[in-house]
Amino acid sequence: MVAAGVVLAATAAIAQAYPSKPVTMIVPFAAGGSTDLLARQIGAKISGPLGQPVIVENRGGAGGALGANLVAKAAPDGYTLLMGVSGSNAISAALRSDLPYDPVKDFAPISLVVSSPLVLVVNANSNFKSVKDVIDYAKAKPSTFTHGSPGIGTSMHMAGELFGLEAKVKLEHVPYKGSAAALQDLLGGQIDSMFGDLLVVLEHVKSGRLRALGVTSLTRHPMLPDTPTVAEAALPKYEATSWQGVFAPAGIPEPIRTRLYQEVSKALAADDLKTFFTERGFMVEARKPDESKAYVAAEVAKWKAVVQAAGIKPE
Repeated sequence: MVAAGVVLAATAAIAQAYPSKPVTMIVPFAAGGSTDLLARQIGAKISGPLGQPVIVENRGGAGGALGANLVAKAAPDGYTLLMGVSGSNAISAALRSDLPYDPVKDFAPISLVVSSPLVLVVNANSNFKSVKDVIDYAKAKPSTFTHGSPGIGTSMHMAGELFGLEAKVKLEHVPYKGSAAALQDLLGGQIDSMFGDLLVVLEHVKSGRLRALGVTSLTRHPMLPDTPTVAEAALPKYEATSWQGVFAPAGIPEPIRTRLYQEVSKALAADDLKTFFTERGFMVEARKPDESKAYVAAEVAKWKAVVQAAGIKPE
């Protein structure tokens, strides 16, 4: 009993003393992107309650792996955090055998903060009116239905491969160097479809140039309330969202992890931040640490299975 009391006292002392200096949040991409934007908004919101500034540091490279590795190897004291994404913390593990960190074992998730679905879109002049139309066509004419993506291993590419596996059809992948080129060819009728970022394709859906067939989340998106999910339209288990979350190195003391989760979840519940994110197409998550860890592990397993089944090789 005495030993247990000592442990509890020490745990409480750790939580009360933290933080005693600024906290650094690593963004594994260049400044100005959505991940950077999220980190700066959340960092600014939690710095007041923490009583210390949260400094956002951009460390881009290797598709997010460079910054993620820096945090994985950092001291697990709560002073170095990562704004991780589905690419660096799930898909990379499926694609790269040389990844210098394990996205499940080497991180302690604080919280998944937002997710964002992709949208399966086709040219409005095409004959495809539904997800089922696409599946029926692809079954009747294997490898002739094309889907473009910004490149091999991107979330858009992986969404298409998962779609093909679950629908038991073969889609023909056309990789581009970026979303803009793929979108241009879709608008021009050179490819049949793409899984696009919501905000990128939304203006073209509203203008009538593209037709949205399904969103890749399990629930409909408020910006496209009349567009069904792919799951409800045809493939009940289908889900392929990009997500972002705050991660710490594995081994962070539980009281500090809990403190950080409490502040992040409060920030995400604030009306101004919720509005800021939802206006940009994000869906606020605020998942608890253990839920976040289980979700990330499931994502890694899912994408590894897709890579293996589809025979995807990184560029």
